Amino acid sequence: MSKTAVIIGATGLIGSELLRQLLESSEIEKVISLSRRELPLNSAKLESHIVDFQHLDQYRHLIKGDLFFSCLGTTKKKAGSLSAQRKIDFEYQLEAARIAASNSIPHYLLISSSGANPKSFSSYLKMKGELEDRVKALSFQCISIFQPSLLMGERKEHRFAEELGAKLLPLLCRLPGLRKFRPISDRQLASKMLEIALAGRSAEQVYRLDELFL
Repeated sequence: MSKTAVIIGATGLIGSELLRQLLESSEIEKVISLSRRELPLNSAKLESHIVDFQHLDQYRHLIKGDLFFSCLGTTKKKAGSLSAQRKIDFEYQLEAARIAASNSIPHYLLISSSGANPKSFSSYLKMKGELEDRVKALSFQCISIFQPSLLMGERKEHRFAEELGAKLLPLLCRLPGLRKFRPISDRQLASKMLEIALAGRSAEQVYRLDELFL
């Protein structure tokens, strides 16, 4: 049966690649995108909406389907402050998840981060862990959480630390015991998310590090 997928964050690194794969999939009949800016592509399968995430409840009639992909994310530097980053990475995503659950979307899929932990000393990893815990309490039939290592791909903005990591981490991960921490490409992660989405599972599952590789 063809499915309807709802996605937030389709303009980001993983979201844009996932959107491309969703539109190419014969098992996806319709894709509903909610984003803060216009998408750079068109498709007969795509229903694109520019929304104000601070008033997401106004768009709850759009958040209906079989799959909900949460791909929002930013950096503290880009957002301007930790509180501004939290609004995007935590508050917007949690509100979207609540609406998706109340609209009975059965399968929720979230891009989180390796090391996500609500008790972490890292504000970023703590925030990611808190979001995971809050989402797990919602009434989805299936929850799939993806915790990748460093994400690789063609970003629109320059990120020095990530670019340096993309050069060094693959070399370090050749050492015994470190292979599971190797970086993952946007295409690989998006492919794994789509595979899990179409597998028809009905349980909570967290996919960590090397479990994300096909």
